[in-house]
Amino acid sequence: MKTTMAIKVTLLAMALSHDSMAFGGGIVGINYGRLGNNLPPPARVVEFLTKDLNYAIPSVRIFDPEPEVLSALATSNLSVCLGVKNQDLAQMAGSMDYTRNWVRQFVTPYTKGGNGTLKLRYITAGNEIIPGAEAVYVLPAMKNIQQVLEQENVPNVGVSTVLSAAALGSSYPPSNGSFASEVATTLNEISKFVYSKGAPLMINVYPYFALASDPQQVTLDYALFRSTTPVAQDGDRNYFNLFDSIVDSFIAAMVKAVGKEDVKVVVTETGWPSAGSNLPHASVENAKTYNSNLKKHIQTLGGTPRRPNLNLETFIFALFNENQKPEGTEQNFGSFYPNLQEVYPLWR
Repeated sequence: MKTTMAIKVTLLAMALSHDSMAFGGGIVGINYGRLGNNLPPPARVVEFLTKDLNYAIPSVRIFDPEPEVLSALATSNLSVCLGVKNQDLAQMAGSMDYTRNWVRQFVTPYTKGGNGTLKLRYITAGNEIIPGAEAVYVLPAMKNIQQVLEQENVPNVGVSTVLSAAALGSSYPPSNGSFASEVATTLNEISKFVYSKGAPLMINVYPYFALASDPQQVTLDYALFRSTTPVAQDGDRNYFNLFDSIVDSFIAAMVKAVGKEDVKVVVTETGWPSAGSNLPHASVENAKTYNSNLKKHIQTLGGTPRRPNLNLETFIFALFNENQKPEGTEQNFGSFYPNLQEVYPLWR
């Protein structure tokens, strides 16, 4: 998660289409971060998700391949998005042997193991690493991962990378969405690669940071899915919330890169802090409103004005409040406290 993305996001105008009601909804999962010294052990977390919550959260994103976490998840039917650490990308990009060893250490023992089977859906090569000096490693790493998965007979796993809104150069109106000039060549090639494999581009979408950065341009109702009239119009598309506008801006950028309309995206992070800022927007009430409205929007509509039949997959950030993240709002995005008590009602 990067607060710097707010500068780009404030230029985005806005999102939820009433034209999308005829289509089915998407899936809402959770980000399971572990930057805390008081969190439950992974086995208890998986038990909580599967038994206590009865799979109300059907999918989990993890940021790195921790064996204890993978072993716990492999005992469940939870769908998993697995991250490759940013610091591992250079070696992965430069060495097929390194990539093969990584897959054989962190993927095949769990997807083909004897103690349950990990329901691995995605592998993400890096998190918000583009733009940046290490962006050059992302696509080669993705290609090596893809090749090794095929060689190891691990099917139906999408390989992608995760972007923040800093990857966008133009974002308003959404149909003008395009990648930033300094990374356009890289992201155009990545878009073509994921499209050729039927995989999505992963994006992090945070209306909260846009509001906190520039409350004069972004209204609270617009950020919280509460606008009842269009806030912006892009041709014949009406936008009622910022979330959809950001998603459609990424879709537009991918369409320009690929030359096809049926590109795929997955929202790997979105959420709202319940505390941690002197600004009034970071509150339990606003966090509850945003995530509840987001969840309803995704599960009942699932699309955007540009792609009403998208059936968008989304991962809310995050499962827990994590006390070893930077102080402030970063520690307060959780749906649950470490003792598994709700910060606010959302999943039950």
